[in-house]
Amino acid sequence: MHNYTTMPELQKCRGSIDSRELRFARAMVFAIEEINNGTELLPGIKLGYQIHDSCTSVPVTMHVTFQISNSLDPVFYTGDKCSQLGMVKAIVGESGSTPSISMSRILGSFNIPQVSHFATCACLSDKQQYPSFFRTIPSDQFQADALAKLVKHFGWTWIGAVRSDSDYGNNGMASFLDAAQKEGICVEYSESFHRAHPHSRVQRVADVIRRSTAVVIVAFTASAELRILLEELALKPSPPRQWIGSEAWVTNQDMLKFSFCAGAIGFGIQKSVIPGLREFLLDLSATKVAASPLLTEFWEDVFKCRLGKSAARDDSLCDGAEDIKTLQDPYTDTSQLRVTNMVYKAVYAIAHAIHNTVCQDTHYKTQCDKLTRIESKQVFSQLKKVHFSKNGYNVSFDANGDPVARYELVNWQKRDSGSIEMVTVGHYDSSLPEGQEFRIFKNLIWVEGSTQVPVSVCSESCPPGTRKMLQRRKPICCYDCIPCPEGEISNATDSLDCFPCPKEFWPNADGDTCLPKPVEFLSFDEVLGIILTAFSGVGACLAIIAASVFFHHRMSPIVRANNSELSFLLLFSLTLCFLCSLTFIGAPSDWSCRLRHTAFGITFVLCISCVLGKTIVVLMAFRATLPGSNVMKWFGPPQQRMTVVSFTFIQVLICTIWLGLSPPFPMKNLSIYKKRIILECALGSAIGFWAVLGYIGLLAVFCLVLAVLARKLPDNFNEAKMITFSMLIFCAVWITFIPAYVSSPGKFTVAVEIFAILASSFGLILCIFAPKCYIILFKPEKNTKKHLMNKNYSKDI
Repeated sequence: MHNYTTMPELQKCRGSIDSRELRFARAMVFAIEEINNGTELLPGIKLGYQIHDSCTSVPVTMHVTFQISNSLDPVFYTGDKCSQLGMVKAIVGESGSTPSISMSRILGSFNIPQVSHFATCACLSDKQQYPSFFRTIPSDQFQADALAKLVKHFGWTWIGAVRSDSDYGNNGMASFLDAAQKEGICVEYSESFHRAHPHSRVQRVADVIRRSTAVVIVAFTASAELRILLEELALKPSPPRQWIGSEAWVTNQDMLKFSFCAGAIGFGIQKSVIPGLREFLLDLSATKVAASPLLTEFWEDVFKCRLGKSAARDDSLCDGAEDIKTLQDPYTDTSQLRVTNMVYKAVYAIAHAIHNTVCQDTHYKTQCDKLTRIESKQVFSQLKKVHFSKNGYNVSFDANGDPVARYELVNWQKRDSGSIEMVTVGHYDSSLPEGQEFRIFKNLIWVEGSTQVPVSVCSESCPPGTRKMLQRRKPICCYDCIPCPEGEISNATDSLDCFPCPKEFWPNADGDTCLPKPVEFLSFDEVLGIILTAFSGVGACLAIIAASVFFHHRMSPIVRANNSELSFLLLFSLTLCFLCSLTFIGAPSDWSCRLRHTAFGITFVLCISCVLGKTIVVLMAFRATLPGSNVMKWFGPPQQRMTVVSFTFIQVLICTIWLGLSPPFPMKNLSIYKKRIILECALGSAIGFWAVLGYIGLLAVFCLVLAVLARKLPDNFNEAKMITFSMLIFCAVWITFIPAYVSSPGKFTVAVEIFAILASSFGLILCIFAPKCYIILFKPEKNTKKHLMNKNYSKDI
């Protein structure tokens, strides 16, 4: 029963003492004695201290916090005035985040500053909940960001995560997962456990690790929890795993015994050197040990003996031959002073705050008012302003009570002897500009001693030319690589989308870059162009040869009987028709586009006008043989010339209007072929083009009708039959030309037009002039007036 007049007994701690935590406590004592023995801080004033063991128990921590918040006296005063003798000014601790949270909620109400050396939970930066909390170790928020950047740096996008089921682990992992998501990192699993959980919980976490596909594991755990998990994994090894550690365990020397974790990397607190600390830690005489219950428990635990009166009958007594200098224990290990330095800095930060409260520094000396009674609130206020340097390290606090985050990147590397050592391979400094905080200056050794960075991805990277398509019901890091659609590319690895090439470009075979589309037009270099050019040349030569033959035999009856003037003009126009087809071959330009259609239209009208004239002459000649007819005087050579000029002038007028209003022009046709550009001549005005063709067609039909009417005239006027054949060919060619022209793609449109020009021109020259030239050259005996007037003439030709 409690009578509420005396303190209830404290809960007793169980288990062996933590040598590392004892080193932290002794480092605090060392710092206090260093300050008390020095003259730089608080000259003439001695700092006192009390050390309490929380046993990593929150109830014990709460009990002690309430006690020291009121006083250190074991009895409650019932008078009107409470004792002030035991009021503390500041507290160093706790090591864990969960106990520190419990402490800070109480201490904040009394404005008692708390400076922790190892509580890293990001939640403690919340000044509304923990107004008097400070720490010399960086917040886990900085470490979480640094770990996410580390994972991203090595290209790992598929990881596993384990954490302590505590404020430290849960808050730290939450911060890491948030930062990892921003970096595009996916988590296959996230498991939590605590050393107080049943063993089956640890077994389940170990099984998840063994079955997982993620090679990289980020462990945000305390050393005690991870030790239990690694012991479980050692019973049935999992596939090789790359461990990424938080500072709580990755720099703990005790953890190096797990050899299958060789290659682990993580961030640790910066190493430091504290002059004189090792000598202080080893300076333990029997008197000092016996005077401290903590030291007594430690001594008896590490040397397996009992001191003095505490020994039972069956216990071995310590004989005084125990030498702590030969002891291999975390208490004596000062090779990697990391968290220990945080304790050291915490003590000095509090000392500076007290110094700034009671002392005044002048040029000559420092004066301190020993009689001034200070309140914890004053120390709390001065702690916010503290800024000093000790042993080469700066100490200050931001508005959240946090220091500048600086970490060492630590790599567990296996020596030739088989042992594992921690090697510092890089640094992280949050005060540096964005993108420059992280630096690696040594080679890393990875899991299983590999020098190659392990790969841990859910899906392999999508190469350029493909895009990522997420797999259904899986994280964003799990995807399939889909080739880009036709006409689109992706020029970067892991592209989310493909984008189309510009209009005049087309993807290459790999789909990772846009290349200029090949330009296509009917050229003189290709087979089709060469063939058409050859036929154009042959046709022009035939026309010239025929003209030469006619000119040489111009006085012969057959030439004179067939209207030599119109014949020569027709041969001239046919020569132009053959040659104008050449303007359709080659790369289109402004002049060639305008010339090809107008030259074609005018020369063909000139040609048909001549044929039309010859047909009319045939008809008029027949009518002139009738008695009393004088019709030929109305259609003599002047009228024939006027007819040709008039018909041709109309076409010239149409072409002039076309060129003046909307002339043809060169253009790049991108619509016919996706992968090629067709260089062609746009019509400018379709009406102009079809007007030119329509006028040619009108004259051709008119000429065909007249030729048909004249085909049964007496045999001596048989030229009408040849004209009929030629116009039938002409009309047939151009009637079939229209659908072929409309449906032919690209350069074949031009080829169809050239073919129509050549075919119709060859039809005219072969039907009208070939028979006559044959008689002139090979049957000269038939080139007489007598034979010409013979009715059998038609049979001869």
